[in-house]
Amino acid sequence: MNFSEMGLEDSILNALKEMSYSTPSVIQQQAIPIILNKKDLIARAQTGSGKTAACAIPICQLIDPNSSSIQALILVPTRELALQYATEAQKIGKYKGVKAFAIFGGEDAAMQKSKIQSGVQLLIATPGRLIDFIYSREIDLTHVNILALDEADKMLSMGFVEDIEFIIQCLVHDHQTLLFSATIPKLIQQIAEQHMHEPENIALQEMHPVQIDHRFLFCKHYDRLNELVRLIKESNPVQSIVFCTTRHQTEEVCRYLQGHFQNVDMLHAGLSQSLRTIITNKYRSQRIQILVATDVAARGLDFSKVTHVFIFELSDDIDTYFHQAGRTGRFEKQGSVISIVTPRELGIASKLEKRLQQELQWIGEKPSLPIRRPRTRGPRRGKPK
Repeated sequence: MNFSEMGLEDSILNALKEMSYSTPSVIQQQAIPIILNKKDLIARAQTGSGKTAACAIPICQLIDPNSSSIQALILVPTRELALQYATEAQKIGKYKGVKAFAIFGGEDAAMQKSKIQSGVQLLIATPGRLIDFIYSREIDLTHVNILALDEADKMLSMGFVEDIEFIIQCLVHDHQTLLFSATIPKLIQQIAEQHMHEPENIALQEMHPVQIDHRFLFCKHYDRLNELVRLIKESNPVQSIVFCTTRHQTEEVCRYLQGHFQNVDMLHAGLSQSLRTIITNKYRSQRIQILVATDVAARGLDFSKVTHVFIFELSDDIDTYFHQAGRTGRFEKQGSVISIVTPRELGIASKLEKRLQQELQWIGEKPSLPIRRPRTRGPRRGKPK
């Protein structure tokens, strides 16, 4: 199936052609017809699968450009993803006249209020800033007929569950609900059961793109910085992301790399929104070659020129590895993910080996991974005969 066979309007098809969207991804092929039929949807798919367009394309078609009211609301966990959604939706709805706008914390609320009052049909928002507007009664959600939650599991991990519940309660009229997530934890499932009506389900089998090369380097904890510099020099990436686990670690690694390379910068949630926007734009325009970041850059953001991902410290959450790895190998291009593993992360490496369903490729020394034995039940206890 291609886009022209999905019942999309010419205005949308012309925009997609201009954006060089030729063949829809699997999630787009399955989700777009369901959304156009105005059915509730739960879609589970990994990062890099094309979820943003799968959501934005049909929503733009369902928007009535003759009404200036907010007709669709998309909730996302981060400011960067909100901006990416708004940019994508503006391009998709360009010829139809869809007005898309993003609101999030860290920006002038008065300016955002003015923009909304001038007429916004597709609103993308982070939960906190949207609730601020709801409390101050500066936003009208009475005409919203589509609610989409993207990166729902990330919003859960960031503590937005109560905020999401509150926002849903504010939409007192009937509406279509769409839920996109890489994983469906129990709390997300409960929200779906409580607020969705006979939703269609899409659960794409987890695929590890063959064009991504996964490699690992074992070293002592105190050698990580020197080994990272060596790996970057040997790999000579066109553009790369170095993932860290904390803001402090991100700042430390960035300073160290700036002493060895040019065009190095960092991205984490502790930076001001204006600075984060500047850094993101500079990275997209390739004025930054090495971006040191926390997981804030792993979810949803589309950096198409990344040839290498370096993971400075593995997260305990295995899903995080695949979100981070998904920043490279985009659009079927070759990509490489190199993770630094210290003795304390060997257990995580063992879990990754099982998830990848292949023996890990080690650069240099190959450590012995702990053997994960299946749990067995002890003998049943009962009354002696």
